[in-house]
Amino acid sequence: MATPLTAARFAAALRAEGVKVVEVGDWETHNRNSRGPWGPVNGIMQHHTGPYSTEKGMVELCRKGYSGLPGPLCHGVIDRSGTVHLVGYGRANHAGSGDDDVLAAVVAETKLPIDNEANTDGNRHFYGFEAINTGGGQDWPAAQIEAMVRVSAALCRAHGWHAESVIAHKEWQPGKPDPAGVDMGKLRSRVAERLRHAASWSPGVVKPPAPKPPVPKPTPVPSVEDRLSSLEKRVTALEKKGA
Repeated sequence: MATPLTAARFAAALRAEGVKVVEVGDWETHNRNSRGPWGPVNGIMQHHTGPYSTEKGMVELCRKGYSGLPGPLCHGVIDRSGTVHLVGYGRANHAGSGDDDVLAAVVAETKLPIDNEANTDGNRHFYGFEAINTGGGQDWPAAQIEAMVRVSAALCRAHGWHAESVIAHKEWQPGKPDPAGVDMGKLRSRVAERLRHAASWSPGVVKPPAPKPPVPKPTPVPSVEDRLSSLEKRVTALEKKGA
């Protein structure tokens, strides 16, 4: 349970984790705080957007919302290249009502129970990210999944949380499918691995080995002919001394 980060610290935490961030309009003050409290925050929730025409259009939709559900609909939109577009900060219409037992497990950072109730305000308690995906079997680019891992790790690191503080919308609200096709157990494992390293860590990047010192050239061994020639010169020199 924690006080939400300031908008500046939120953006800085993402960048420190290696996330490419794009700030959209008045995102730092664009929120739904007039409709209810924002905080204490307890975790990070991952979503998928659903059907879309263009990525740019989906970023704008998540910023503005639509009839019946005003924006922002999340804090950051993760496009398919892994770039995170910040569209709002504060209370956002992303989590809706969910299971209080799930929230208790997130707070305790224990195994999640099955979500079977919708009795608790999630918009108050979770940072939210929408990943652009139709949710209908569309592939998940590696860069996009990596960004989901990194934004989650960044906020866990900033608050001193563990990977158990990262959940999916489908683990919070009964009937929700998102993010469809994402194994949250594996995603949390990757978040946990990141948290064992510095924020600047990049998996799979291996430092090149240090250059080996130059090997000294071997001393050349004189040939038989060279040795005979040298011996003849020495005999000749001795003979001249004795003359």
